[in-house]
Amino acid sequence: MEDIRKSGRGSNSAQLRRYNERIVLQILRRAGEASKAELARAVQLTNAAIGAIIQNLIEEGLIVEAGKRHDGSRGQPATILQLAPRGAFSYGVRLDRTNMETVLMDFSGRILDRRIHEMILPAPSKALEILIDDLESLGAALDEDESARITGIGLAQPFNLGAWLHELGLPEAHFKEWDDYDLAGALEQETGLPVFSENDGTAAAVAELFYGQGRQNDNFLYLFLGPAIGGGLIMNGDIVRGVTGNAADVAMIPVPPSTLPTANPPRQKWDILLARASLVALARHLSPEGFSRLSRTDLREAAEAGGTKFQEWTTDCVEALALGMRSAYSLLDMPLVVIDSDLGGTFNTDFAKNLSAASDDAAPESRQSPDIATGSFGHDAGAIGAASLPQFFNFSPRAAILTGGKPSAPAGSGRTEDRASFPARAARLGSHLAAPNRT
Repeated sequence: MEDIRKSGRGSNSAQLRRYNERIVLQILRRAGEASKAELARAVQLTNAAIGAIIQNLIEEGLIVEAGKRHDGSRGQPATILQLAPRGAFSYGVRLDRTNMETVLMDFSGRILDRRIHEMILPAPSKALEILIDDLESLGAALDEDESARITGIGLAQPFNLGAWLHELGLPEAHFKEWDDYDLAGALEQETGLPVFSENDGTAAAVAELFYGQGRQNDNFLYLFLGPAIGGGLIMNGDIVRGVTGNAADVAMIPVPPSTLPTANPPRQKWDILLARASLVALARHLSPEGFSRLSRTDLREAAEAGGTKFQEWTTDCVEALALGMRSAYSLLDMPLVVIDSDLGGTFNTDFAKNLSAASDDAAPESRQSPDIATGSFGHDAGAIGAASLPQFFNFSPRAAILTGGKPSAPAGSGRTEDRASFPARAARLGSHLAAPNRT
């Protein structure tokens, strides 16, 4: 491939073909299915050119023919094309301060199996041992041919694991040992697979881009309300990482201190969003002395019951988050905010309505508010996001393909192409085919 890149026209031809192949995969992922004619119109290629691309993708096992479509017109019925669910696989590792999760995902975005450990994060060496065992256990379900189709390991974790323990009510434990530990490198060395590492908020945003609201929206700020609050930014159908990978780390946005009597006193005259918009803050308000023992199930039950303490926290959380969102909107001018949470269900819907109202109330004169939508995956967002990273960097159309981006360059902490954004045109392709109930 390197020789081809250096040969001028051959380089451009090979890269353009590869780019167009990925656009076809992007369209099928968004739309669920499409005919050859629909793909040709979307990619603006001749029938012969799109036919060659389709044939190559079928031979590679990435797409399949899924029947015929009879639309009542004359001529032969159209052959329907879809992604091949077992055309590619990826592992996802989601690491948090209080749990570890490893999943195996197919090309359609379906989680095939998982391993979960609810525990305070152990020392890095112990965590690596657990993760390697989980990866081997999950991989045993694949045959030899399927194992060869594993695209890599996606690693999603909060950066700076040893920070903000006071705000999160966590013990020192082994967290400081993680500050200088390269888990991505260790996993790569142990497994021989490429590892794609991103902030957990960014990874969850990739899941939403690939399989959720991003099928019809190219620009949005993604927020996830878990023990802490995380975020990711999607612009022109691609992730925005920032210099350190912490773009959209909304947890650090300054906000006024909480008025709840159970809140930790701030260290400054102001506080950070993490201290108010988090499920740790909810747990602390529900049980100031025993909040660290409350499980996600306990919090979900409290949300469903909707008692006084839950309503008090909701008001405080929404107020802080609305201010933070206004700050983000003034900088980014994004049209949509997608919010998801560990609680999921009706909590997400009700919370989005409250946040929308609070954002409108906080809007300055002559300024609108972004639309607010609920996320697609709830507690699974981080795991699906992690497993989506290898597929995102391997199969999404990216500008680096057209400019000769090196396949060994970093993406996350893995070894693949540049992270340069691909054109908005490619992001929009296929969105007219995507419909929530399309079959």
